[in-house]
Amino acid sequence: MAPKTLSLSYLKDKLLNGERLTPEEGLFLLKEASLPFLGTLANEVRKKLHPEGVVTFVIDRNVNYTNVCVAGCKFCAFYRKKGSPDAFVLNEEELLKKVRELVEWGGTTLLMQGGINPELPLSYYEKLLRAVKEHFPQVQIHSFSAPEVVFLAKREGLTVKEVLTRLKEAGLDSLPGGGAEVLSDEVRRLVSPGKCSADEWEEVHRTAHELGMPTTATMMFGHLEAPEHLIEHLERVRRIQDETGGFTAFIPWTFKKGNTALDHLEEASSVDYLRVLALSRLYLDNFRNVQASHVTQTMQVGAVALHFGANDLGSVMIEENVISSTSYKVVIPRVEDMVKTIKKAGFRPAQRDTYYRIVKYF
Repeated sequence: MAPKTLSLSYLKDKLLNGERLTPEEGLFLLKEASLPFLGTLANEVRKKLHPEGVVTFVIDRNVNYTNVCVAGCKFCAFYRKKGSPDAFVLNEEELLKKVRELVEWGGTTLLMQGGINPELPLSYYEKLLRAVKEHFPQVQIHSFSAPEVVFLAKREGLTVKEVLTRLKEAGLDSLPGGGAEVLSDEVRRLVSPGKCSADEWEEVHRTAHELGMPTTATMMFGHLEAPEHLIEHLERVRRIQDETGGFTAFIPWTFKKGNTALDHLEEASSVDYLRVLALSRLYLDNFRNVQASHVTQTMQVGAVALHFGANDLGSVMIEENVISSTSYKVVIPRVEDMVKTIKKAGFRPAQRDTYYRIVKYF
């Protein structure tokens, strides 16, 4: 029998009063609460933050500048070793062609990420950024990840701050939260031993916030983590947000198998996804935006997620290569599909930019 302070009715009252969950309480909800209980509460919290009933999305392009990577993440089907016949590195001309198509499509955001490629110096990244800003100054460059920044710092003999300062001066506007996976070193040693530590991931995002660059926080779960690790992750990003206020959104998604070293695992179900999404909304009381992942969950589940705490349906992506490298069939919606889905779910659709500013309503 749970102690009175950890009863579901007690936690419901606490959350509806706007009080903060403790790690112990968050773990209790994750393990004990039913899906309808979590979803109803998360929806109520979402409505308090977004009473206008608007659900946003962005039009972006996810450009992978290289697939050569030495990190060796067990969940990744995208990376290739140096010398592999299908290894690639984009040049400036190839990148600008992709950005031109993004602009013609009506997109506002360039999401550029790659593998940890030891052959690429910091000057390569600076050159790409300057080229995009010179030709398409209106495009918001939301690119690279903490592991890439940490690796560059070590490769160049610079501090994280020095690397981020140079990237910002070259045109980088903000950082995505990629490479977080689960922010527990116990888990990271199992699934991504070649990537930066949880503390290093935190250092990159704190430093970006200090430099005036907003970032997002993400969580890729459904592999080798336990519920306690998910709470550890949520607690860390909530603490960072308390102290910097630099995160624009939280984006949880699930591991997809196929061509990975973790294909023996059973994937997290849509129910698992919705439970974690709802808990994220409840736990992260200092995050205004929580994004649903239609890429890993389908548009149908993405629409349901809007009633489980999410207020954003992600992006109309012109290009997606990483999840598509697994056996999971990624279906990228068109703008009209996104608008229709949001309206059918009972919300007003709006296109946003990287910073969650409204571009247009539908």
